[in-house]
Amino acid sequence: MRARDIMTREVLVARPNDSVEKVARILLENKISGIPVVDAEDKVLGIISEKDLIIKAGELKIPFYITLFDSIIFLENTMRFNNELKKYTASRVKDAMTTKVIAVDEDEPVGNIVKLMQDKKVNRVPVLRHDKLVGIITRNDILKAMVSNNG
Repeated sequence: MRARDIMTREVLVARPNDSVEKVARILLENKISGIPVVDAEDKVLGIISEKDLIIKAGELKIPFYITLFDSIIFLENTMRFNNELKKYTASRVKDAMTTKVIAVDEDEPVGNIVKLMQDKKVNRVPVLRHDKLVGIITRNDILKAMVSNNG
């Protein structure tokens, strides 16, 4: 079995300039946890998930720091804080989305996709044909395929 055999073809997507509120509504209304972000040519630019939106809505953890001679010295990496701050203040999808996307070609064997999802700890994998979105595979799609093959 290949990705194209089990993927969901009707993919809900977001655009970079969509509001995060619009995406939150899509996720809630469709009972899903994330959707790909695509450009006008259906190229995947990122993924926006509940996790990204929760970071925006959650408490912002300020890095520990000390003051010394009127200077602020951070005691931990401020890069995480800067990334979370960007998501916290985001009002557009492009500012809240995750840009490192794990995607597969439509010909990818399902066994490889399962391993990829486990290794990379991702819940959904966009499926591409010539670098354009044609579907998505979630853990639910994998379970459905397992049940239909064994039933």
